[in-house]
Amino acid sequence: MALLSVLTPVLVVVLCMVVGFMLLKPRETVTPTTEKTKERTKQDFRPWVDQDLQDDTEIPGKQDDDGEWVDSHEDEDLLHVPYSPKRYPEETMLDRSQDFYNLMNQRRSVRFISPEPVPREVIDNVIRTAGTAPSGAHTEPWTFVVVSDPETKHQIRLIVEEEEEVNYRQRMGDKWVHDLAKLRTNWIKEYLDVAPYLVLIFKQTYGILPNNKKRTHYYNEISVSISCGILLAALQNVGLVTVTSTPLNCGPQLRVLLKRPTNEKLLMLLPVGYPASDATVPDLKRKPLDEIMVDI
Repeated sequence: MALLSVLTPVLVVVLCMVVGFMLLKPRETVTPTTEKTKERTKQDFRPWVDQDLQDDTEIPGKQDDDGEWVDSHEDEDLLHVPYSPKRYPEETMLDRSQDFYNLMNQRRSVRFISPEPVPREVIDNVIRTAGTAPSGAHTEPWTFVVVSDPETKHQIRLIVEEEEEVNYRQRMGDKWVHDLAKLRTNWIKEYLDVAPYLVLIFKQTYGILPNNKKRTHYYNEISVSISCGILLAALQNVGLVTVTSTPLNCGPQLRVLLKRPTNEKLLMLLPVGYPASDATVPDLKRKPLDEIMVDI
């Protein structure tokens, strides 16, 4: 009994230590995992990726939790009509395909643009053509802002150049800047003042209907990107030039400047006009067909 009375306090201390160790162990295992997660997140972060352009096609829970979203069954009774496009003889098809390729193969990114006026009707038709692009569930999630006002163009230039200087000096990294050196491009964007038109293409991450309900825009970034491709082809077709500009981290400021709603995110900025009389372009070569097509 005497021995037991002596050992009892020792057993209590040991038991407390065991229980304390068991309680602390989960905390110790969680901490390294958290640090590892933070480290992985830091490694995965790419400062050159424009966070404003993240595709919001997936909006889980919003349709269920927010009554402002439109019911997808409201427009089920869509009329379908016959479709019979013109069919060309094979020889004509070949000629047309070759002519169109020859036209598009002359397309270049041009940074030297003439201030010479361009008929506004031409620009309108080019935008109409871009609006014929396919889109997810035919939501047409694009907005084309055409800027011709000199003061607004200059404000756009100031915003873009300020951010682009930071991009070149900090965000893009040495490799990207080195790869661009051969193209003789930098953060100075004189063409934003000179070009008669600036076309800013916004993707609508969701739609806003006349009744203020929201509508899901599926694959909005892919849809708007396709329309941009058609827009470039339409510009080439009428003899105008541009340079595809994706001003990193300028979207929010330009959206506010142009008074666009929060559901719109800037995808691309195109200065549009005739090429300057002294315009030059890099002597680049395109990949041959066997390097871009796989025939199975």
